[in-house]
Amino acid sequence: MKLFLRSLGVLMLFLGSLAYGAGGDSSSGGGKATSDVPVKDPVIRAAKDGIAKQDWLGTQALLKKALLANPGNADYHNLLAFSTRKGPNPDMNLVFAEYAEALRIDPKHRGAHEYLGEAYLQVNDVAKAKEQLALLSKLCTFGCEEYSDLKQAMKQYEMAHPQ
Repeated sequence: MKLFLRSLGVLMLFLGSLAYGAGGDSSSGGGKATSDVPVKDPVIRAAKDGIAKQDWLGTQALLKKALLANPGNADYHNLLAFSTRKGPNPDMNLVFAEYAEALRIDPKHRGAHEYLGEAYLQVNDVAKAKEQLALLSKLCTFGCEEYSDLKQAMKQYEMAHPQ
């Protein structure tokens, strides 16, 4: 009985750590632009605040400046691509380059995979969006917010663009 309870406790800790990690801001794959998880990085916190206010240009300027000092931060690249994609007159070449850089730095960055898939939908490339969904399926063993969000975006895209 003690072994069972100890095993159950270990399992609960493991599942809890998975749930916490799913929405974080670390380069281990989080990076959700609007997550409610407390953010330690002041640049990420400011970028998320800017995104929440839809201050796309201000957020882009903040992240470009931050990248000059820290070019190896996958979250900064991911959020720069996101804020560029959502902003006025998005430069999709820059968007794809920034997502590619985020994924070069951290190939398992779930947020970048999700947002890259959404960017592909934005340019009507459903096949590449599906590739990102398949990659997220592999990265999210027990499911994750990024997978669910991209799957939902694909459903909405398909409803708006019936074949």
